[in-house]
Amino acid sequence: MADLTVDSTAREQAAAVRAKKISARELLDLHLARIAERNPELNAIVSLDEDRARQGAKQADEALAKGEGTGALHGLPFAFKDTHVVAGWRTTFGSPLFEDLVPEQDELIVERVRGAGVVVIGKTNVPEFAAGSHTFNKVFGTTLNPVDPSRSAGGSSGGAACALAAGMVPLADGSDMGGSLRNPASFCGVVGLRPSLGRVPQWPHYNQWETTSVGGPLARNVGDLALLLSVMAGPDPRAPQALGDPGVVFAPPVSGELAGLRVAVSTDLGGLLEVDTEVVSVVEGSRQVFEAAGASVDAAHPSLTEGDDTFRTLRAWHFQAMFGRLLAEHPDDFKPSLADNIRAGEHLTGADVARAYAQRTTLSEQMREFFTGHDLLVLPTSQVPPFPADQEYPAEINGKQMETYLDWMRACYLITVTGCPAISVPFGRTPDGLPVGVQLVAPHGADRFLLEVAAAIEAALG
Repeated sequence: MADLTVDSTAREQAAAVRAKKISARELLDLHLARIAERNPELNAIVSLDEDRARQGAKQADEALAKGEGTGALHGLPFAFKDTHVVAGWRTTFGSPLFEDLVPEQDELIVERVRGAGVVVIGKTNVPEFAAGSHTFNKVFGTTLNPVDPSRSAGGSSGGAACALAAGMVPLADGSDMGGSLRNPASFCGVVGLRPSLGRVPQWPHYNQWETTSVGGPLARNVGDLALLLSVMAGPDPRAPQALGDPGVVFAPPVSGELAGLRVAVSTDLGGLLEVDTEVVSVVEGSRQVFEAAGASVDAAHPSLTEGDDTFRTLRAWHFQAMFGRLLAEHPDDFKPSLADNIRAGEHLTGADVARAYAQRTTLSEQMREFFTGHDLLVLPTSQVPPFPADQEYPAEINGKQMETYLDWMRACYLITVTGCPAISVPFGRTPDGLPVGVQLVAPHGADRFLLEVAAAIEAALG
Protein backbone atom coordinates (compact mmCIF):
# COMPACT_ATOMS: atom_id res chain seq x y z
CA MET A 1 0.00 0.00 0.00
CA ALA A 2 2.87 2.39 0.75
CA ASP A 3 3.87 2.52 -2.94
CA LEU A 4 0.34 3.01 -4.27
CA THR A 5 -1.00 6.54 -4.84
CA VAL A 6 -3.91 8.10 -6.70
CA ASP A 7 -1.44 8.76 -9.51
CA SER A 8 -0.64 5.05 -9.91
CA THR A 9 -2.05 3.45 -13.04
CA ALA A 10 -5.57 2.06 -12.96
CA ARG A 11 -4.17 -1.39 -13.72
CA GLU A 12 -1.86 -1.12 -10.70
CA GLN A 13 -4.69 0.06 -8.46
CA ALA A 14 -7.05 -2.71 -9.58
CA ALA A 15 -4.32 -5.34 -9.16
CA ALA A 16 -3.55 -4.08 -5.65
CA VAL A 17 -7.20 -4.37 -4.63
CA ARG A 18 -7.49 -7.88 -6.07
CA ALA A 19 -4.30 -8.92 -4.27
CA LYS A 20 -5.64 -7.35 -1.05
CA LYS A 21 -2.61 -5.11 -0.78
CA ILE A 22 -5.06 -2.25 -0.33
CA SER A 23 -8.76 -2.34 0.44
CA ALA A 24 -11.37 -0.60 -1.67
CA ARG A 25 -12.11 1.56 1.36
CA GLU A 26 -8.48 2.62 1.68
CA LEU A 27 -8.27 3.33 -2.03
CA LEU A 28 -11.43 5.41 -1.83
CA ASP A 29 -9.99 7.41 1.07
CA LEU A 30 -6.92 8.25 -1.01
CA HIS A 31 -9.09 9.56 -3.84
CA LEU A 32 -11.47 11.45 -1.56
CA ALA A 33 -8.45 13.22 -0.07
CA ARG A 34 -7.34 14.29 -3.56
CA ILE A 35 -10.89 15.37 -4.40
CA ALA A 36 -10.98 17.51 -1.25
CA GLU A 37 -7.67 19.05 -2.30
CA ARG A 38 -8.37 19.79 -5.98
CA ASN A 39 -12.10 19.74 -6.69
CA PRO A 40 -13.11 22.93 -4.85
CA GLU A 41 -11.01 24.88 -7.34
CA LEU A 42 -11.41 22.76 -10.48
CA ASN A 43 -15.11 21.80 -10.17
CA ALA A 44 -14.72 18.53 -12.08
CA ILE A 45 -16.76 16.14 -9.93
CA VAL A 46 -20.38 16.99 -9.16
CA SER A 47 -23.11 15.27 -7.14
CA LEU A 48 -20.40 13.75 -4.95
CA ASP A 49 -21.83 11.45 -2.27
CA GLU A 50 -19.09 10.32 0.11
CA ASP A 51 -21.41 8.31 2.35
CA ARG A 52 -22.75 6.23 -0.52
CA ALA A 53 -19.24 5.86 -1.91
CA ARG A 54 -17.98 4.52 1.42
CA GLN A 55 -20.85 2.08 1.55
CA GLY A 56 -20.02 0.95 -1.98
CA ALA A 57 -16.36 0.47 -1.07
CA LYS A 58 -17.38 -1.57 1.98
CA GLN A 59 -19.53 -3.80 -0.21
CA ALA A 60 -16.65 -4.19 -2.68
CA ASP A 61 -14.34 -5.37 0.11
CA GLU A 62 -16.97 -7.77 1.42
CA ALA A 63 -17.50 -9.21 -2.05
CA LEU A 64 -13.77 -9.73 -2.48
CA ALA A 65 -13.58 -11.48 0.88
CA LYS A 66 -16.23 -13.90 -0.36
CA GLY A 67 -14.35 -14.51 -3.60
CA GLU A 68 -16.88 -12.52 -5.64
CA GLY A 69 -14.78 -9.48 -6.58
CA THR A 70 -13.69 -10.64 -10.00
CA GLY A 71 -14.59 -7.63 -12.16
CA ALA A 72 -11.77 -5.98 -14.12
CA LEU A 73 -12.32 -2.68 -12.30
CA HIS A 74 -13.22 -4.05 -8.89
CA GLY A 75 -12.84 -1.49 -6.12
CA LEU A 76 -11.82 1.45 -8.34
CA PRO A 77 -13.54 4.77 -7.50
CA PHE A 78 -15.54 6.02 -10.49
CA ALA A 79 -17.57 9.11 -11.41
CA PHE A 80 -19.81 8.83 -14.46
CA LYS A 81 -20.26 11.61 -16.99
CA ASP A 82 -23.35 13.60 -16.03
CA THR A 83 -25.03 12.87 -19.36
CA HIS A 84 -24.83 9.13 -18.70
CA VAL A 85 -27.87 7.83 -16.89
CA VAL A 86 -27.04 6.13 -13.59
CA ALA A 87 -29.81 4.46 -11.61
CA GLY A 88 -30.30 6.03 -8.19
CA TRP A 89 -27.83 8.88 -8.84
CA ARG A 90 -28.69 12.46 -9.68
CA THR A 91 -28.22 12.97 -13.44
CA THR A 92 -28.70 16.56 -14.63
CA PHE A 93 -27.35 16.62 -18.21
CA GLY A 94 -25.98 20.01 -17.18
CA SER A 95 -29.46 21.53 -17.51
CA PRO A 96 -31.64 23.27 -14.89
CA LEU A 97 -34.56 21.40 -16.44
CA PHE A 98 -33.18 18.14 -15.03
CA GLU A 99 -31.30 19.29 -11.94
CA ASP A 100 -33.40 17.07 -9.66
CA LEU A 101 -33.64 14.00 -11.92
CA VAL A 102 -32.78 10.64 -10.31
CA PRO A 103 -33.11 7.87 -12.96
CA GLU A 104 -34.36 4.39 -12.16
CA GLN A 105 -32.28 2.49 -14.74
CA ASP A 106 -28.65 2.40 -15.87
CA GLU A 107 -27.85 2.97 -19.50
CA LEU A 108 -25.74 0.24 -21.13
CA ILE A 109 -22.29 1.81 -20.75
CA VAL A 110 -23.01 2.44 -17.05
CA GLU A 111 -24.39 -1.07 -16.62
CA ARG A 112 -21.15 -2.52 -17.96
CA VAL A 113 -18.79 -0.34 -15.94
CA ARG A 114 -20.76 -0.89 -12.73
CA GLY A 115 -20.80 -4.60 -13.50
CA ALA A 116 -17.00 -4.57 -13.61
CA GLY A 117 -16.96 -3.64 -9.92
CA VAL A 118 -16.37 0.11 -9.68
CA VAL A 119 -17.27 2.12 -6.59
CA VAL A 120 -19.51 4.97 -7.72
CA ILE A 121 -18.66 8.30 -6.07
CA GLY A 122 -20.60 10.83 -8.15
CA LYS A 123 -20.75 12.39 -11.62
CA THR A 124 -18.41 14.50 -13.75
CA ASN A 125 -19.39 17.94 -15.00
CA VAL A 126 -20.58 18.63 -18.55
CA PRO A 127 -21.75 21.51 -20.71
CA GLU A 128 -25.50 21.81 -21.14
CA PHE A 129 -26.71 18.60 -22.84
CA ALA A 130 -23.06 17.92 -23.76
CA ALA A 131 -23.21 20.63 -26.43
CA GLY A 132 -19.88 22.34 -26.97
CA SER A 133 -16.24 21.68 -26.14
CA HIS A 134 -16.10 23.88 -23.04
CA THR A 135 -17.59 22.60 -19.79
CA PHE A 136 -19.92 25.04 -18.04
CA ASN A 137 -23.60 25.06 -17.11
CA LYS A 138 -26.10 26.86 -14.88
CA VAL A 139 -26.42 23.94 -12.46
CA PHE A 140 -22.80 23.46 -11.39
CA GLY A 141 -20.75 26.21 -13.05
CA THR A 142 -17.47 25.91 -14.97
CA THR A 143 -14.85 23.16 -14.86
CA LEU A 144 -11.29 24.53 -14.96
CA ASN A 145 -8.13 23.15 -16.49
CA PRO A 146 -6.00 21.14 -14.01
CA VAL A 147 -2.76 22.43 -15.54
CA ASP A 148 -3.81 26.11 -15.60
CA PRO A 149 -7.10 26.83 -13.77
CA SER A 150 -7.55 30.05 -15.73
CA ARG A 151 -8.14 27.91 -18.83
CA SER A 152 -10.85 25.62 -20.18
CA ALA A 153 -10.74 21.88 -19.48
CA GLY A 154 -12.47 21.30 -22.81
CA GLY A 155 -15.67 19.37 -23.27
CA SER A 156 -18.08 17.91 -23.30
CA SER A 157 -16.27 15.31 -21.17
CA GLY A 158 -14.36 18.14 -19.51
CA GLY A 159 -15.19 17.17 -15.94
CA ALA A 160 -14.08 13.61 -16.66
CA ALA A 161 -10.75 14.57 -18.24
CA CYS A 162 -10.02 17.14 -15.53
CA ALA A 163 -10.80 14.74 -12.67
CA LEU A 164 -8.63 12.11 -14.30
CA ALA A 165 -5.66 14.41 -14.90
CA ALA A 166 -5.88 15.74 -11.33
CA GLY A 167 -5.83 12.23 -9.82
CA MET A 168 -9.39 12.42 -8.48
CA VAL A 169 -10.35 9.22 -10.35
CA PRO A 170 -8.20 6.49 -11.97
CA LEU A 171 -10.40 6.13 -15.09
CA ALA A 172 -13.25 8.05 -16.69
CA ASP A 173 -16.05 7.53 -19.17
CA GLY A 174 -17.29 9.99 -21.76
CA SER A 175 -19.07 10.41 -25.06
CA ASP A 176 -18.08 12.01 -28.35
CA MET A 177 -20.08 13.61 -31.14
CA GLY A 178 -17.88 16.47 -32.29
CA GLY A 179 -14.79 15.73 -30.21
CA SER A 180 -16.11 15.40 -26.66
CA LEU A 181 -13.67 12.63 -25.71
CA ARG A 182 -10.74 13.88 -27.78
CA ASN A 183 -10.81 17.63 -27.11
CA PRO A 184 -10.76 17.48 -23.28
CA ALA A 185 -8.08 14.79 -23.45
CA SER A 186 -5.93 17.22 -25.42
CA PHE A 187 -6.67 20.15 -23.11
CA CYS A 188 -5.98 18.18 -19.90
CA GLY A 189 -3.04 16.09 -21.04
CA VAL A 190 -4.69 12.65 -20.92
CA VAL A 191 -5.71 10.00 -23.47
CA GLY A 192 -9.18 9.96 -25.02
CA LEU A 193 -10.56 7.51 -27.58
CA ARG A 194 -13.51 7.92 -29.91
CA PRO A 195 -14.03 4.24 -30.83
CA SER A 196 -15.19 2.91 -34.18
CA LEU A 197 -18.92 3.17 -34.73
CA GLY A 198 -20.51 0.17 -33.02
CA ARG A 199 -17.55 -0.59 -30.77
CA VAL A 200 -19.22 0.73 -27.61
CA PRO A 201 -22.97 0.18 -28.08
CA GLN A 202 -25.55 2.59 -26.71
CA TRP A 203 -28.88 1.74 -25.10
CA PRO A 204 -31.45 3.08 -24.59
CA HIS A 205 -31.39 5.56 -27.47
CA TYR A 206 -34.20 7.43 -29.18
CA ASN A 207 -32.81 6.31 -32.56
CA GLN A 208 -30.62 3.19 -32.67
CA TRP A 209 -29.66 4.07 -36.26
CA GLU A 210 -28.31 7.52 -35.37
CA THR A 211 -24.56 7.20 -35.50
CA THR A 212 -22.79 10.48 -34.76
CA SER A 213 -22.34 10.19 -30.98
CA VAL A 214 -20.47 7.30 -29.34
CA GLY A 215 -19.43 6.43 -25.80
CA GLY A 216 -15.83 5.75 -24.94
CA PRO A 217 -12.96 5.78 -22.42
CA LEU A 218 -10.52 8.31 -20.99
CA ALA A 219 -7.35 7.42 -19.06
CA ARG A 220 -3.95 8.75 -18.09
CA ASN A 221 -2.18 6.20 -20.29
CA VAL A 222 -3.03 3.94 -23.22
CA GLY A 223 -2.87 0.71 -21.22
CA ASP A 224 -5.46 1.95 -18.75
CA LEU A 225 -7.66 3.20 -21.57
CA ALA A 226 -7.58 -0.24 -23.17
CA LEU A 227 -8.60 -1.79 -19.84
CA LEU A 228 -11.68 0.43 -19.62
CA LEU A 229 -12.50 -0.18 -23.28
CA SER A 230 -12.43 -3.93 -22.60
CA VAL A 231 -15.32 -3.38 -20.19
CA MET A 232 -17.29 -0.97 -22.39
CA ALA A 233 -16.96 -2.76 -25.74
CA GLY A 234 -18.74 -5.78 -27.16
CA PRO A 235 -22.07 -6.70 -28.75
CA ASP A 236 -25.45 -6.43 -27.08
CA PRO A 237 -28.80 -7.61 -28.49
CA ARG A 238 -30.37 -4.25 -27.62
CA ALA A 239 -27.95 -2.40 -29.91
CA PRO A 240 -28.34 -3.65 -33.51
CA GLN A 241 -25.30 -1.77 -34.86
CA ALA A 242 -22.85 -3.13 -32.27
CA LEU A 243 -19.67 -4.70 -33.61
CA GLY A 244 -19.31 -8.38 -32.85
CA ASP A 245 -15.83 -8.42 -31.30
CA PRO A 246 -15.92 -9.13 -27.55
CA GLY A 247 -14.50 -6.45 -25.28
CA VAL A 248 -11.95 -8.89 -23.87
CA VAL A 249 -9.77 -8.42 -26.98
CA PHE A 250 -8.70 -5.07 -25.49
CA ALA A 251 -7.90 -6.43 -22.02
CA PRO A 252 -4.32 -7.69 -22.50
CA PRO A 253 -1.47 -5.21 -22.00
CA VAL A 254 -1.00 -2.98 -25.04
CA SER A 255 2.29 -2.52 -26.87
CA GLY A 256 3.19 -1.79 -30.46
CA GLU A 257 5.84 -0.76 -32.98
CA LEU A 258 6.12 2.31 -35.19
CA ALA A 259 8.77 0.82 -37.49
CA GLY A 260 7.44 0.20 -40.99
CA LEU A 261 4.21 2.18 -40.54
CA ARG A 262 3.04 4.35 -43.44
CA VAL A 263 2.09 7.58 -41.71
CA ALA A 264 0.29 10.58 -43.19
CA VAL A 265 0.64 13.86 -41.29
CA SER A 266 -1.61 16.83 -42.00
CA THR A 267 -1.87 20.00 -39.96
CA ASP A 268 -4.90 21.43 -41.77
CA LEU A 269 -6.54 18.75 -43.96
CA GLY A 270 -5.66 20.64 -47.09
CA GLY A 271 -6.84 24.02 -45.85
CA LEU A 272 -10.09 22.89 -44.17
CA LEU A 273 -8.74 23.76 -40.70
CA GLU A 274 -7.54 27.02 -39.20
CA VAL A 275 -5.02 25.83 -36.60
CA ASP A 276 -3.16 27.86 -33.99
CA THR A 277 0.55 28.08 -34.80
CA GLU A 278 1.51 26.57 -31.42
CA VAL A 279 -0.60 23.48 -32.19
CA VAL A 280 0.84 23.27 -35.71
CA SER A 281 4.32 23.17 -34.21
CA VAL A 282 3.44 20.16 -32.03
CA VAL A 283 1.80 18.24 -34.88
CA GLU A 284 4.74 18.93 -37.19
CA GLY A 285 7.04 17.70 -34.43
CA SER A 286 5.36 14.30 -34.57
CA ARG A 287 7.13 13.63 -37.88
CA GLN A 288 10.48 13.35 -36.11
CA VAL A 289 9.12 10.86 -33.59
CA PHE A 290 7.70 8.59 -36.30
CA GLU A 291 10.76 8.83 -38.54
CA ALA A 292 13.17 8.19 -35.66
CA ALA A 293 11.21 5.01 -34.87
CA GLY A 294 11.44 3.75 -38.44
CA ALA A 295 8.09 4.82 -39.89
CA SER A 296 7.76 6.37 -43.34
CA VAL A 297 6.05 9.77 -43.16
CA ASP A 298 4.57 11.96 -45.83
CA ALA A 299 2.28 14.98 -46.00
CA ALA A 300 -1.06 13.56 -47.13
CA HIS A 301 -4.71 13.65 -46.21
CA PRO A 302 -8.06 12.28 -47.40
CA SER A 303 -10.56 14.58 -49.08
CA LEU A 304 -13.10 15.53 -46.41
CA THR A 305 -14.57 18.64 -48.03
CA GLU A 306 -18.13 17.34 -47.63
CA GLY A 307 -17.61 16.66 -43.94
CA ASP A 308 -18.58 20.11 -42.71
CA ASP A 309 -22.05 20.11 -44.27
CA THR A 310 -22.53 16.47 -43.31
CA PHE A 311 -21.73 16.98 -39.63
CA ARG A 312 -23.65 20.21 -39.20
CA THR A 313 -26.73 18.85 -40.93
CA LEU A 314 -26.80 15.63 -38.90
CA ARG A 315 -26.03 17.45 -35.65
CA ALA A 316 -28.86 19.93 -36.15
CA TRP A 317 -31.25 17.13 -37.15
CA HIS A 318 -30.25 15.09 -34.10
CA PHE A 319 -30.53 18.05 -31.71
CA GLN A 320 -33.94 19.03 -33.03
CA ALA A 321 -35.20 15.46 -32.66
CA MET A 322 -33.83 15.22 -29.12
CA PHE A 323 -34.57 18.69 -27.77
CA GLY A 324 -36.99 20.45 -30.14
CA ARG A 325 -40.09 19.90 -28.05
CA LEU A 326 -38.26 20.74 -24.83
CA LEU A 327 -36.98 24.00 -26.33
CA ALA A 328 -40.49 24.93 -27.47
CA GLU A 329 -41.77 24.40 -23.93
CA HIS A 330 -38.80 26.12 -22.21
CA PRO A 331 -37.36 28.65 -24.69
CA ASP A 332 -35.50 30.60 -22.00
CA ASP A 333 -33.83 27.59 -20.38
CA PHE A 334 -31.27 26.80 -23.09
CA LYS A 335 -27.97 28.55 -23.74
CA PRO A 336 -28.29 30.60 -26.96
CA SER A 337 -25.71 28.63 -28.99
CA LEU A 338 -27.52 25.34 -28.28
CA ALA A 339 -30.95 26.86 -28.93
CA ASP A 340 -29.73 28.14 -32.30
CA ASN A 341 -28.36 24.71 -33.18
CA ILE A 342 -31.68 23.06 -32.29
CA ARG A 343 -33.67 25.61 -34.30
CA ALA A 344 -31.42 25.04 -37.31
CA GLY A 345 -32.81 21.52 -37.39
CA GLU A 346 -36.37 22.80 -37.76
CA HIS A 347 -35.69 23.92 -41.31
CA LEU A 348 -34.12 20.70 -42.55
CA THR A 349 -35.98 18.66 -45.15
CA GLY A 350 -35.87 14.97 -45.87
CA ALA A 351 -33.70 15.80 -48.87
CA ASP A 352 -31.20 17.58 -46.59
CA VAL A 353 -30.86 14.59 -44.29
CA ALA A 354 -30.66 12.19 -47.23
CA ARG A 355 -27.89 14.32 -48.74
CA ALA A 356 -25.96 14.25 -45.46
CA TYR A 357 -26.15 10.47 -45.22
CA ALA A 358 -25.13 10.07 -48.87
CA GLN A 359 -22.15 12.33 -48.20
CA ARG A 360 -21.31 10.34 -45.12
CA THR A 361 -21.19 7.22 -47.24
CA THR A 362 -18.84 8.98 -49.63
CA LEU A 363 -16.62 10.12 -46.77
CA SER A 364 -16.42 6.58 -45.41
CA GLU A 365 -15.42 5.29 -48.82
CA GLN A 366 -12.78 7.99 -49.21
CA MET A 367 -11.26 7.00 -45.88
CA ARG A 368 -11.25 3.34 -46.88
CA GLU A 369 -9.38 4.18 -50.07
CA PHE A 370 -6.98 6.49 -48.22
CA PHE A 371 -6.04 3.73 -45.81
CA THR A 372 -5.08 1.38 -48.65
CA GLY A 373 -1.98 3.56 -49.01
CA HIS A 374 -1.48 4.63 -45.41
CA ASP A 375 -1.74 2.91 -42.03
CA LEU A 376 -2.29 6.00 -39.91
CA LEU A 377 -3.49 9.60 -40.24
CA VAL A 378 -2.04 12.19 -37.84
CA LEU A 379 -3.90 15.48 -37.23
CA PRO A 380 -4.35 18.14 -34.58
CA THR A 381 -6.85 17.10 -31.92
CA SER A 382 -7.95 20.62 -31.09
CA GLN A 383 -7.21 23.57 -33.35
CA VAL A 384 -6.25 25.69 -30.33
CA PRO A 385 -4.52 25.21 -26.97
CA PRO A 386 -6.74 25.53 -23.88
CA PHE A 387 -8.39 28.96 -24.05
CA PRO A 388 -9.50 31.26 -21.19
CA ALA A 389 -12.26 29.66 -19.13
CA ASP A 390 -14.36 32.84 -19.17
CA GLN A 391 -14.93 32.46 -22.95
CA GLU A 392 -17.67 30.22 -24.33
CA TYR A 393 -15.44 29.30 -27.27
CA PRO A 394 -12.39 30.79 -29.04
CA ALA A 395 -13.43 33.98 -30.82
CA GLU A 396 -10.59 33.73 -33.33
CA ILE A 397 -7.66 31.59 -34.45
CA ASN A 398 -4.61 33.30 -35.91
CA GLY A 399 -6.71 36.44 -36.29
CA LYS A 400 -9.49 34.66 -38.21
CA GLN A 401 -12.91 35.05 -36.59
CA MET A 402 -14.86 31.95 -35.55
CA GLU A 403 -18.46 32.55 -36.58
CA THR A 404 -20.05 29.79 -34.47
CA TYR A 405 -19.18 27.64 -31.47
CA LEU A 406 -18.50 24.74 -33.85
CA ASP A 407 -15.92 26.35 -36.15
CA TRP A 408 -12.90 25.61 -33.96
CA MET A 409 -13.90 21.94 -33.53
CA ARG A 410 -13.51 20.88 -37.18
CA ALA A 411 -10.36 18.83 -36.58
CA CYS A 412 -12.44 16.41 -34.53
CA TYR A 413 -15.86 16.52 -36.15
CA LEU A 414 -14.59 16.00 -39.70
CA ILE A 415 -13.31 12.63 -38.43
CA THR A 416 -16.59 11.93 -36.60
CA VAL A 417 -18.52 11.65 -39.86
CA THR A 418 -16.07 9.12 -41.31
CA GLY A 419 -16.92 6.52 -38.63
CA CYS A 420 -13.21 5.82 -38.03
CA PRO A 421 -11.67 5.41 -34.57
CA ALA A 422 -9.57 8.34 -33.38
CA ILE A 423 -7.46 8.80 -30.27
CA SER A 424 -5.94 11.91 -28.74
CA VAL A 425 -2.57 11.30 -27.10
CA PRO A 426 -0.55 13.91 -25.16
CA PHE A 427 2.26 15.00 -27.47
CA GLY A 428 3.64 18.33 -26.37
CA ARG A 429 3.12 21.66 -24.68
CA THR A 430 2.89 25.26 -25.72
CA PRO A 431 5.63 27.68 -24.64
CA ASP A 432 3.31 28.54 -21.72
CA GLY A 433 3.17 24.89 -20.65
CA LEU A 434 -0.39 24.11 -21.83
CA PRO A 435 -1.03 20.51 -22.99
CA VAL A 436 -1.43 19.77 -26.69
CA GLY A 437 -2.68 16.42 -27.94
CA VAL A 438 -2.22 14.88 -31.37
CA GLN A 439 -5.09 12.99 -33.02
CA LEU A 440 -4.36 9.57 -34.52
CA VAL A 441 -6.91 8.06 -36.92
CA ALA A 442 -7.10 4.47 -38.19
CA PRO A 443 -9.49 2.51 -40.43
CA HIS A 444 -12.92 1.60 -39.10
CA GLY A 445 -12.71 -1.43 -36.83
CA ALA A 446 -8.96 -1.07 -36.25
CA ASP A 447 -9.29 0.06 -32.64
CA ARG A 448 -6.77 -2.45 -31.25
CA PHE A 449 -4.22 -1.41 -33.87
CA LEU A 450 -4.81 2.24 -33.01
CA LEU A 451 -4.19 1.54 -29.32
CA GLU A 452 -0.96 -0.30 -30.17
CA VAL A 453 0.28 2.67 -32.20
CA ALA A 454 -0.68 5.06 -29.41
CA ALA A 455 1.17 2.89 -26.87
CA ALA A 456 4.25 2.88 -29.10
CA ILE A 457 4.14 6.68 -29.29
CA GLU A 458 3.73 6.85 -25.53
CA ALA A 459 6.84 4.71 -25.15
CA ALA A 460 8.78 6.74 -27.71
CA LEU A 461 7.95 9.96 -25.88
CA GLY A 462 8.89 8.45 -22.54
